[in-house]
Amino acid sequence: MKRIKTKDAVGHILCHDMTRIVKGEIKDAVFRKGHIITEEDIPVLLSMGKDHIYIYEVKKSMIHEDDAAIVLSDLSINDNMLVTEVKEGKVELVATCDGLFQVDVEKLNKINELEDIMIATRMANLPVKAGDKLAGMRVIPLVIEEDKLNRAREIAENDPILKLTPFRKLRAGVITTGNEVYHGRIKDTFTPVIEEKLKNMNIEMVKHLISDDDTEKIKANILEMKNYNLDLIICTGGMSVDPDDLTPAAIKSSGANIITYGAPVLPGAMFLLAYFDDDTTIMGIPGCAMYKNITIFDLILPYVCADIKIDKSHIAKLGYGGLCLDCDICHYPNCQFGKGV
Repeated sequence: MKRIKTKDAVGHILCHDMTRIVKGEIKDAVFRKGHIITEEDIPVLLSMGKDHIYIYEVKKSMIHEDDAAIVLSDLSINDNMLVTEVKEGKVELVATCDGLFQVDVEKLNKINELEDIMIATRMANLPVKAGDKLAGMRVIPLVIEEDKLNRAREIAENDPILKLTPFRKLRAGVITTGNEVYHGRIKDTFTPVIEEKLKNMNIEMVKHLISDDDTEKIKANILEMKNYNLDLIICTGGMSVDPDDLTPAAIKSSGANIITYGAPVLPGAMFLLAYFDDDTTIMGIPGCAMYKNITIFDLILPYVCADIKIDKSHIAKLGYGGLCLDCDICHYPNCQFGKGV
């Protein structure tokens, strides 16, 4: 810090808040710590009795916190996001659409290992809505060496560390399997649950078929669904290893390329995910989704909406954090379930 005459302070940075007191009118900080002094500020400072002030001596290689925050936002921001105005040295990124939010965690961690730099994000791999806050960033001191910001730039490699993929408006079909439903022995309580979840993701359910426990009939229903130009086909029921649970075999014989039958997630272990050659997604949903509030179906569906394909390695990573704790009051997504990826 350096003590200088106020009249010589234009362009310098204040080291502390400057409070103005007028009896019966005001007692507040007129200028905040970090403020860059302008020509117009000089008469105000002098009227406050400040003939001398303490300022930071800024070298050409130093960057003010406001400008540094913008640099960090440039490393982070991607399509479908906006940056807020700088406030107290900090900026935030906000979603401009509904979509799936993702973070390059490896790069984020490396940048946060740099001295005097911080970027904080919300949890990734979850759906967000337009207007949701995605990240906030700033540097710790009032001024920072440009070299530190350059190192952050090198880590980012001209590739933003955040990504927000917009959700598509999809068309889906549901195939309910099981003799008990097909023959009217019990009421179908599974399809309404799936339909509500699809509605919440702005997915239109355009077709519903019911099949008995027959591999060829389930297969025929799947192929019929393909004729409706759907983005997603969902099969409910018949997903366990019981002899009369035939849905996985029917999906396989339909020509779909199975990514996984089984997942390290509870509830949802008997989940099946496959893709047809035309990129139509097909899922086999285990019975737990009928009575459990959140299952693997809720973890995977946002990826389908964002047109992001899932591979086996992604499914494997779901095991860490893949155990639902069955809380008395469900707080998902504000919990650990499904956050390990």
